[in-house]
Parts: sequence; C-alpha cells; structure tokens
Amino acid sequence: MTVVASQNRNLAGASLRFAAFVLLPLAILAWALADLSLGRELLQWLPYLASGFAMNILIALTAMVLGSLLGVVLGILKMAPYRLLRYPAGLYVQVFRNAPHLVLIFATTYIFPFEIVVFGNYLEFPDWVKATVGLAIPASAYIAEITRGAILSIPTAQWEAAQGLGFSRFQALRWIILPQCLRRSLPPWMNVLASITMGTSLASLVGVHELLHAATDASTAVRRLDFTVIAYVVVMAAFFALCYPIGRLTRRLERRFKQA
Repeated sequence: MTVVASQNRNLAGASLRFAAFVLLPLAILAWALADLSLGRELLQWLPYLASGFAMNILIALTAMVLGSLLGVVLGILKMAPYRLLRYPAGLYVQVFRNAPHLVLIFATTYIFPFEIVVFGNYLEFPDWVKATVGLAIPASAYIAEITRGAILSIPTAQWEAAQGLGFSRFQALRWIILPQCLRRSLPPWMNVLASITMGTSLASLVGVHELLHAATDASTAVRRLDFTVIAYVVVMAAFFALCYPIGRLTRRLERRFKQA
C-alpha cells in the first residue's frame, strides 16, 4: 500500500513538473499576444536574450569540463597512500565545496589580470573566462567527492582480480576501476551540471553578458514594468527548460542503474 501511494505521489509530482514545463512557455506567449506592443518589444529583444543564454550554456559546459578533469584527479589523489598528496587534495575539496559560488566568481574576476602578455602581444583575458574558472573550482571539488565515492563503491575483489592478472595499481585504476566508476558517477555529475548551470546567472554581477545581464539591459532600455516582468519570466523559463530535462534524465539514470 505504501509503495503504491509513493508511486502515485511521484507520478503526480512528475505530471505537475511536466505541466509547468509545457505551460510556462505557452503562458509567456499568450501574455505577449494579449498586448501586441509588448509582444513586439519581446520579439525585438529575443535575439539579444538568446545570445546571453548561449553564454550561460558556454560557461556551464566549459566549467564542467575543467571541473571534471581536475575533480577526477583530486578524487584519486584523496585516496593516495602518501600524505603529501592526500592532505592538500582533501584541503582543497573541503575549502571549495563550502565556498559560495559568487565569492569565487568575484575572486577570480579580480585575481586574474584583465589582459595577458604572450610573446610581446597583449591579449584580453575576458570576464566570462574568469567566471568560468570561478565556477569550475567548486565543480571540481564536488566531482572529486563523487569520484572518490565511486571508487570506494567498487568491490575490493575487482582490485584483487586485477592484481592477479598482473596489472599495476595505476593500470587497474585506468582500465578496470574508472570505467565502472563512470556509470556510477553519471547521475550525481548531472546534478552538479544543473547546479553550475543555474550558478552561471551570477556571472552577470561581474559584467558578463549572459541571460540575466541581457534581461536587465532590455528592461533598462524599454522602461516598461510589464516588459520587465515578462523579461525576467523568460529568464526563469529558459533556465527551467534547460535544467528540468537534466533533472528528469538524472532520476531516470538513477532508477536504471539501481535496477541493474
């Protein structure tokens, strides 16, 4: 009885989320059509808003790539037998897992120079790259813990079997353990992706042209209260449309891997 009730609640929750996913863009469209002047303003600014949202996606994906590469290394180092490697990795993870994303974005914005010199040529160091680094740092800390947990979840017999086949510890990690960790790490990795994607809106506070920054520019230019409201509703709808499928896919993968 309890299982049936739980399934019914999950089904009802999924139905509500799907309804919001479908109805929210339709509500925005209906609102714009109800006032043609508002609709024209929104249509005029949509390409500008879309360019900002493209920057959000670029920052999120780049931060996750950098964070994943560094996080896997840190997760392995946290299990190293040598304290000289294990302790610094553990300190990094503990510090940056608990650091606010906004603080890290501001820190990287002002720590890194505004331009760098390469072979005598001055190259601009754009703010979006600094914001990406600021988000990649906490992402790497989260992924380090995900990697460590995935490695620990592999049965010890796997290591012993690899040793019996003549693999070194590094070879066993590279060819046997990490491929199995990939499957176990994917759902929590996608949760980190959703979190970092939503965190990209903080980049607007350091002058990065992303969706929230674009919506603020549009609101300032148009100077209409109803347009300001609908512009920020579009921002919310865009992030929801991007993060909701990630969440759904994450739960589906969790159920599939649990049954396997």
